[in-house]
Amino acid sequence: MPKEIVLANPRGFCAGVDRAIDIVEKSLEKFDQPVFVRHQVVHNKKVVEDLEKKGVKFVKEIEEIPDNAVAIFSAHGVSKSVEDEARDRKFMYFDATCPLVTKVHLEVQRHARKGRDIVLIGHKGHPEVIGTLGRHPEDSDTNIYLVENYRDIKELDINLKEIAYVTQTTLSVDDTQDLIKALLEKFPTIIGPSADDICYATQNRQDAVKQLSLECEVVLVIGSNTSSNSNRLKELAEKCGTKSFLIDGKEDIDVEAIKNATSLGITAGASAPEEIVQDVISFLYPLGYQSVRNLSENNETMTFKLPKELLD
Repeated sequence: MPKEIVLANPRGFCAGVDRAIDIVEKSLEKFDQPVFVRHQVVHNKKVVEDLEKKGVKFVKEIEEIPDNAVAIFSAHGVSKSVEDEARDRKFMYFDATCPLVTKVHLEVQRHARKGRDIVLIGHKGHPEVIGTLGRHPEDSDTNIYLVENYRDIKELDINLKEIAYVTQTTLSVDDTQDLIKALLEKFPTIIGPSADDICYATQNRQDAVKQLSLECEVVLVIGSNTSSNSNRLKELAEKCGTKSFLIDGKEDIDVEAIKNATSLGITAGASAPEEIVQDVISFLYPLGYQSVRNLSENNETMTFKLPKELLD
């Protein structure tokens, strides 16, 4: 029986990841100083390794960056204290924070100014969540609370009448909607964002995986295990009843697990490069997967501007 590969669309890099990688690469081209990036610029093993080969140094904290360097913040965003530390050091730095994450940061600050307590729906310890929590003004009389699940919401003890919520940008759309419903049941007057905080790319890739799961027996999600949006794609495929595997590349493919599948779906998280998709397709060809089709067209046209100092 002929075997088929079905490719999700859209897949792979989003506008925020494109911008973050461009900031790093253009900094390498434009400046003689060494380029340091605080944390992984995006959560993808190959992207980080490729940039390291070009000379980029990845560090955990600002204090590890020498005075004569160019510093870059990752796409996940940073707290105000990190930005203040960089400004005090007076070295050149660029903020590669995705503009859609910055939107959430501004929402947190606006709600605090208006005297509202804030509930952040997100994953504890994720760099984006740490950065968003760190955008709550230290001198504010309000509080910010992190919730991950229904139990956290049940245990919330908020006395203020004015309450708002924001979310991490890379969560499961369906799961987050359920948590928002639980918040509304407990706090009927809670205020949400005028437009969803979950980014367009996350939503589009999740919608594509739902369709992919209907047509395929197995779904391979290309992305690193540190990538929130890639993990959500794998979980979503499994919720749809389809066996799914998260892989960094062809070397992670369990051939035994897929050998009986006649239809194999492939998608890639928002920080996974297309070249890995093509490598995986080439790897699968000798295994009988010699027919490849796109599930749909990729109609994403979103782009984000680079810092003016890096424009040609």
